[in-house]
This record gives sequence, C-alpha cells and structure tokens, in this order.
Amino acid sequence: MIRNSIDRIVRLLLVILMSAIVIDVTIQVVSRYLFQSPFSFTDELAGFLLIWVGLLGSAYATGEKQHLAIDLISGGLSAQRKRQLDVLINAIVVLFALGVLGVGGFWLVYTSFLFGQVSAALELPLGYVYLVVPVSGFLIAYYAIDNTRTELRTDTN
Repeated sequence: MIRNSIDRIVRLLLVILMSAIVIDVTIQVVSRYLFQSPFSFTDELAGFLLIWVGLLGSAYATGEKQHLAIDLISGGLSAQRKRQLDVLINAIVVLFALGVLGVGGFWLVYTSFLFGQVSAALELPLGYVYLVVPVSGFLIAYYAIDNTRTELRTDTN
C-alpha cells in the first residue's frame, strides 16, 4: 500500500522532470537558431533537471529491481544461495544509500544552504538542487529493504 503510493509519486515526478527537460532543451535549441543566442538559464536548468532525473530514476530502478547487476556469481548458485546473496547485496545497498547518499547528502544540502551557495544563471540556492541526493538515498534504502522483505517472504521451493 505504502509502496504503491511511493511508486506512483516517484513515477509522476520523473514524468514531470523528463517533460521539463524536453521543454527546456527545445527552448534552448529554438532560441539558439531563431535569436542566434540561447537563453542563459536553459543549459543550467537542463543540468539540474538531469541530476534529479538520474538520482530519482536510480531509486525507482532499485525499487523495480532493474538496476545494474552482474550475474556472473549468481548464475550458478542454487535458489537458496541466490536468495542469501540478494539479501547481502541489498544490505550493502542500504548501508551505502543511508551512509553516503542519506547522511552525506543531508550534509551537502545543509552546508549549501549554510554558505548561501547559488547557481550562476538561475540564482537558485544550490541546496534545492542537492536535495535530491538524500531523498534518493532514503528511497533507495527503502526500496532495498522492501525488496529484501519481499524476497524473504517468497518460497524458494
């Protein structure tokens, strides 16, 4: 129930962000060819939107079990050993997501706001741009924990 709501929100946000990138890049191309000078904000905005799409997309991919995986090791394992490996991998993902993305991302956002960093063209506080780092970290951790819970509930026989 909670998982479906989170999935819906993340999907909707990704659609909105991808649409915004398409619109932004179209404006940039049109302004470059019609006015011989692209608007200054479009390049910066596209970069910021790409950061958000990349990190939120990776969180959503984790939830859908579509993230990058190398299955050389798990290919020859029994179902029980494969399950144990999946639980271990998800535990490592949770530790990384919470430690590096969650805590480190929170610190990045905090210090960006503390020092008043703003972007050059949009004059947007960079803390808002970096906010996606801890958000995606907590989402990745949530999805990895939920995937582990689901994995442990399924019967391997």
